[in-house]
Amino acid sequence: MTAALTLRRLRNDLAGPFDLELGAGTCAAITGPSGSGKSLFLRMIADLDPNEGEVWLGGAERASFGPTQWRGRVTYVSAESGWWAERVIDHFPGHHRDEVAELAARIGIAAELLDAPVVHLSTGERQRMALARAFLARPPILLLDEPTGPLDEQSTAAVETLLRALMADATSILLVTHDSNQAQRLGARHYRMASGRLEAA
Repeated sequence: MTAALTLRRLRNDLAGPFDLELGAGTCAAITGPSGSGKSLFLRMIADLDPNEGEVWLGGAERASFGPTQWRGRVTYVSAESGWWAERVIDHFPGHHRDEVAELAARIGIAAELLDAPVVHLSTGERQRMALARAFLARPPILLLDEPTGPLDEQSTAAVETLLRALMADATSILLVTHDSNQAQRLGARHYRMASGRLEAA
């Protein structure tokens, strides 16, 4: 069976080479100290940082996609996502409000916050809305960088429940986390990053 995501000799001047296969509907969790290259690794896969090597989505090579098309299918959510409009709801173009509200509720966001200015949201609320923005697009691959870092235990559990539902629907996840317990809860495979090298943990 073809892997959902395949990396062959992915590298740049700071990290790699990386070889990895991620199956459909599975999660691979990556832990490691700050500065070891975890975020850089995800950004290389998303083609946001310079890199060389082969990256495949199913049977299609990354080079056959345009950059926007690739990132729509292999979606990176950073630990601190960007916001470009005043209101929260304005960051969800093309989606019906009810759909956004339903997803937000599943991760503990009240519907009235959709009309709030982004600056009125807490760090944890902004993080969950950034995740919702990515989840609504239903990409086959999610690259998540510390997705629950600023969240409390209840909010973390809600996000993890939704991630499991997405995996049950065939979404594949590469998860960077400092929480080894979260890595065990979600990751079918667990890797450790050290000095720009990835090793099975």
